[in-house]
Amino acid sequence: QVQLVESGGGLVQAGGSLRLSCAASGRTFSNYAMGWFRQAPGKEREFAAAISRSGTYTSYADSVKGRFTISRDNAKNTVYLQMNSLKPGDTADYFCAASPSLGGSSYYLRASEYDYWGQGTQVTVSS
Repeated sequence: QVQLVESGGGLVQAGGSLRLSCAASGRTFSNYAMGWFRQAPGKEREFAAAISRSGTYTSYADSVKGRFTISRDNAKNTVYLQMNSLKPGDTADYFCAASPSLGGSSYYLRASEYDYWGQGTQVTVSS
């Protein structure tokens, strides 16, 4: 079992920045590829960003590419999502997720590929 706890959400004006954190516990963090997903009110959960076990490989949804940066610190068992140039359309609950990864270069884009999820942190971007 892996337990994930997100933090760092809040209310921010358009153009502002937030950094989300996701602290993991329970298993060897570096064995897991990690991802961030988001779910806006009335919409389905969507992929935002993913990172491989070592942090070398990353992937982003087109909607956040160039504005968001995913990173991880395996020594601190934490994955981050730095969000810059925020837009009202980024308003959503943000969830981190963990997937056991056999390949060091693997990352995953689909929610179904993740086994463990956090409870989410709310991000609201005002115009």
